[in-house]
Amino acid sequence: STSQSDSTVKTVADLDKVKDANKLVIGITDYEPIDYQDKDGKWIGFDADLSRAVAQKMGIDVEFVVINWDNKFIELNSGTIDCIWNGMTVSDSVKTNCDISDAYAGNSQVVVMKKDSLSKYADAIKNANLTIAVEKGSAGEAEAKKLSKNVVSLSAQSDALKEVKSGTADACIIDSTMANSMTKEGTDFSNLGYSVSLTTEEYAVGFRKGSDLTAEVNRILGELKTDGTMDKLSKQYGVNLAK
Repeated sequence: STSQSDSTVKTVADLDKVKDANKLVIGITDYEPIDYQDKDGKWIGFDADLSRAVAQKMGIDVEFVVINWDNKFIELNSGTIDCIWNGMTVSDSVKTNCDISDAYAGNSQVVVMKKDSLSKYADAIKNANLTIAVEKGSAGEAEAKKLSKNVVSLSAQSDALKEVKSGTADACIIDSTMANSMTKEGTDFSNLGYSVSLTTEEYAVGFRKGSDLTAEVNRILGELKTDGTMDKLSKQYGVNLAK
């Protein structure tokens, strides 16, 4: 039998690691308005700007690494990235695979379809057996599998939107944060919309189990909440803060 001490998680000294490297390496996907590139190729967005503000208070830089979302925990545990900070929905699977920060933003999974189809499926989505596009490994994928046998899993939420626009999928299930941003007037997807929200959830940052970065980032997030930085980003990017 293993003694008690073997099963407790040892403290992982990530704080020293990132300070020695002078950078926090963050795993992201291209996900407007959370993490996306401006015309000069600089990463901006609610999470990009917030993580930069946190790193600044730690006296270090940030480096954004685009990861395959389905492999996020592998990237984290192998040490390729120091944290997952990309509108990650808190779920049992997330809690099993990593330590998480305090929740910083609120979100829901929504069913996006062409605007002219919305009234037809107001509440009958469950038995309509629609073809639903999702991002592989996402919270939306888990919801879609409850609703339909025809789930198409793609590498990004933006690809799921494209399937609906082109008509190869009837609907996609993505984060409301992204849906609100990407289906606004004047966007490529302005003929899409949603009327059904499936879940209410929160976003948190993922760290290695036992990482001492978790407490430090929580402490700084608290400061950025108090000084109004998070409110400002919430208004700028249209992202709701966690209650």
